[in-house]
Amino acid sequence: MLRQAGPGWYDNGDVLSYVRWYWPEEDRWNYHELDADRWSLRHVELRGDGAVMAAASLAEVLAARDSADAGAVVRYERRYGVVPEAPFPSPDAEVEPVLETLSASEFEQLWRHARRQLDQDASR
Repeated sequence: MLRQAGPGWYDNGDVLSYVRWYWPEEDRWNYHELDADRWSLRHVELRGDGAVMAAASLAEVLAARDSADAGAVVRYERRYGVVPEAPFPSPDAEVEPVLETLSASEFEQLWRHARRQLDQDASR
């Protein structure tokens, strides 16, 4: 069973892992906070030039989905992007990306920066 473990994310009591990988076709860095089953709990996506493309949380998407507001998920995904909807990497992926690990504190710093940027962009 999932329980809230921190700001904006869930943990089932297992150790979380933090990884990043590069998608050269789109010049994008992808960062994930993964649970023990390799599901992305939080996802950050940056273009090669550093522009923030996504900073989405599975817990927040589920809360939006479960709200009485039919458009909540659409608004959330427009603002923060999409959380991957399969264990990572996908079992049917043609090529498994080369993963680099990062620390929880490095991910948290990146997460805060990305969310701040997307919130500022949305307020304009």
